[in-house]
Amino acid sequence: MPDQAAQPPEGLSAASAPVRAQLLATEHWSLLASRSTTQSEVLTRISIFLTLTSASLLSIALVGQASTFNADFRLFAVVILGVLCVIGTLTNVRVLNVAHEDLMYVLAMNRLRAAYLALDPGIEPYLMASSHDDQAGSQQTYYWLGRRSDFSHVIGSSMIFIAAVCAALTGLFAAALGGLLGAPPWALYLLGFGVGLAYLGISAGLGGRGYFRVWRDVHPVSPTPGAAR
Repeated sequence: MPDQAAQPPEGLSAASAPVRAQLLATEHWSLLASRSTTQSEVLTRISIFLTLTSASLLSIALVGQASTFNADFRLFAVVILGVLCVIGTLTNVRVLNVAHEDLMYVLAMNRLRAAYLALDPGIEPYLMASSHDDQAGSQQTYYWLGRRSDFSHVIGSSMIFIAAVCAALTGLFAAALGGLLGAPPWALYLLGFGVGLAYLGISAGLGGRGYFRVWRDVHPVSPTPGAAR
């Protein structure tokens, strides 16, 4: 019986199979490089934002002590926190975009693995990452050591981390603005907590909506057998 791994795909000559493998490998390395660059860029951006946040909160504390927390300090705090909220929101948007871009690269590389298997089906037992470019395939590629809950994956993500930091800053900004306008202390607590919680909910909702929209728009070439579309 002839070795199935040695048989080229239908319509592909034995001479052109190595060329196709080389082209696929080149594309794979290109995707890996792009994914690595994107991840490095967003991690650097997160680090810059957290450093800026730490320095800004420290400056607020120092100015507060020097000014005995007078009206000028309140205005200073509102301005600094407002700037942090803007920068944090921009960082949050970038983190959301990178999460979708990372999924894009994962699906593209899964599709390339399907092409590798078409060239040589015998390598399938040695691939731990998925060769299926659908939702089930992406989940296997992200974590192939058994089953991990979606909640664990989401709650530990950079998206939720940055959203939580931005939510806290937005809540502080809302409370500081309310204090500047003369709101009573109990109202400041409610305002800060409510605005922060709303920010976190909106960020998580936008991230989830974008994720599920991907699966409405993507048309897998090599779907997972038995997986629901």
